[in-house]
Amino acid sequence: MSVMRIAAMVEYDGAGFAGWQRQRHARSVQAAVEEALSRVANEPIAVTCAGRTDAGVHATAQVIHFDTDARRPERAWVLGTNSHLPESVRILWVREVDPGFHARFSAQARAYRYVIASKPVRPALHRERVSWTYKALDAARMHAAGQCLLGEHDFSSFRAVACQAKHPIRRIDHLSVSRDGDYLYLDIEANAFLHHMVRNIAGVLMTIGSGEQPVEWARQVLEARDRTQGGVTAPPEGLYLVKVTYPAEFGIEARGELPAFAWAGRAG
Repeated sequence: MSVMRIAAMVEYDGAGFAGWQRQRHARSVQAAVEEALSRVANEPIAVTCAGRTDAGVHATAQVIHFDTDARRPERAWVLGTNSHLPESVRILWVREVDPGFHARFSAQARAYRYVIASKPVRPALHRERVSWTYKALDAARMHAAGQCLLGEHDFSSFRAVACQAKHPIRRIDHLSVSRDGDYLYLDIEANAFLHHMVRNIAGVLMTIGSGEQPVEWARQVLEARDRTQGGVTAPPEGLYLVKVTYPAEFGIEARGELPAFAWAGRAG
């Protein structure tokens, strides 16, 4: 019986996990997914993802692929796997794909949303799902500052010291900052991201939004090509992987829900 390549989309709440990647002494999303799929397939399953996420980071559209000899209906893969997953992780769809498909290397772009609660008191209910600052942030200043990052650049100032990417060149195709009540949304899409790149960009833009640095500081940080000039790394809790784009030939629509939080007004 020939081996099939199967793709799937995974949604997860990253709180309580040490990140996506399997680790020997910590709880990971990858291990949970592989163990659940293995039970359905009745054989060991190893998965490859579109983009590894850090501890505390979430996803509404993580894409994976795996190879298997097991023959199961798509519905059985979804329902069976979800029955063995923790409630914070769900398989949204499964389908057989061309053997040439690769969840990571076939991806043309990835999109993230970073959610910031800008209000005096730290949220209680959303404490593991949004970033928080007591400082008042100006979304318009943050948006204006972020526009200098569009296009292809050397993002050395925005990569983690431990980043293992072969080079720091990336292309950002979209970056916007908007506000809804006390919540700000940083939406960013690029061909690929460096380790901590979104969180480091968020940290710079939040510093500008609070008025601690001028709008021009974002360009100065970019041009410095020096991580020590890039300010703080924003917390992981507000970060979500929300979309992965693939060539049309694979027929994969990997777009998840956009997390949104809003103040509905004072209860009467």
